[in-house]
Amino acid sequence: MTRNLRDRFFAARKLTVDLVKPLSDADATVQSMPDASPAKWHLAHVTWFLESFILRDHVPGYRAFDDSFAYLFNSYYEAEGARHSRAARGLITRPSLVEVHAYRAHVEAALDAHWNNLPESALALLELGIQHEQQHQELLLTDILHLFSQNPTYPAYWPEPVVRAVPDAQAPAARWVSGPSGMQLIGHGGSTFAFDCEGPRHEVFLQPFALSSRTVSNGEWMQFMNDNGYGEPRHWLSDGWAWVQREHVGAPLYWQQDRDGQWLSFGLDGLRAIDLSAPVTHINLFEADAYASWADARLPTEAEWEAAAESHDAAAGNQLDAAGPVRPNASQAASLFGNVWQWTGSAYRPYPGFRAADGAVGEYNGKFMSGQFVLRGGSCATPRGHVRASYRNFFYPHQRWQFTGLRLARDV
Repeated sequence: MTRNLRDRFFAARKLTVDLVKPLSDADATVQSMPDASPAKWHLAHVTWFLESFILRDHVPGYRAFDDSFAYLFNSYYEAEGARHSRAARGLITRPSLVEVHAYRAHVEAALDAHWNNLPESALALLELGIQHEQQHQELLLTDILHLFSQNPTYPAYWPEPVVRAVPDAQAPAARWVSGPSGMQLIGHGGSTFAFDCEGPRHEVFLQPFALSSRTVSNGEWMQFMNDNGYGEPRHWLSDGWAWVQREHVGAPLYWQQDRDGQWLSFGLDGLRAIDLSAPVTHINLFEADAYASWADARLPTEAEWEAAAESHDAAAGNQLDAAGPVRPNASQAASLFGNVWQWTGSAYRPYPGFRAADGAVGEYNGKFMSGQFVLRGGSCATPRGHVRASYRNFFYPHQRWQFTGLRLARDV
């Protein structure tokens, strides 16, 4: 168990470094919006997490690499004291990217030296540290995508060609698949790792329902747009319609038209013609809900999605395996896992019996259970092996810079 944990730990640490290799110090320092963080900050924050919760508390005599880093790279842990403003992370021009890599190496060496003497409680925190780093690997990629989209030259993070379907191909017809109904168990159970918000396991009663056999495609989204989907208020929630009007939205994030009127999308592989057969992505809850209304369907609840997904392989589908091109693809659109996070109609709230852990680590999930909605299934930027059927991702209804899409549901 300890050997497997050590191998996974250093593999995760290596992948993060590999993901940053294409970036310059300037690329890694800039912050494109308050919701995003610089790559350099991600590199340092996941390391601060290990230093603060494992080395400081479980290795006698350990001395911090730099006392100022606790202020610079704390994210939201109130119990850890004052911290630099989230919206100003792009102003941290120093330490340099080289110094941040040195910080990572220092913490890894200290953990490696004391690995065999760490108590069980510290090993549990190391598992949490791996999972935390994997979350930030996905955030790192989506934040880089948003940053590069602000550059008028639209630089490609991965400039090499990507094997993709014919751009004007249509996705195969979707079909309705009945889900399990009646009394069902959802939430994580057992001894394997899960975040605290995934439990406790509990019963829910599901009315008969069906899920679409695949996620909604770009071509289908284009039909929604051509039918004035963004201009018809009857399909939109009140807050969603206000958002459309205020932000003048008429397409998913990163879509744009060229001089000839052809739709293009910007991804980590650059600006390309839209693949109509691939899953639509970078849409928010408001857009997903409006599309479902237009399609005479609805968003699934998270309980419906989880009950349907429990018998599926969570490691299947288009997910992140290594530092290489990342983009949703049509060939695996039927998988319940990977490609795009799938919006549900469920608010992110605690399950019956939920209790946050004691101490600063207890701030990890529970305090965010207000005003956000649950997404399920992982994406093309989610490290393979990170998600499971009970995994609950969550974002605010207006946010869409993540790889977010939708799968339709309906009552039966």
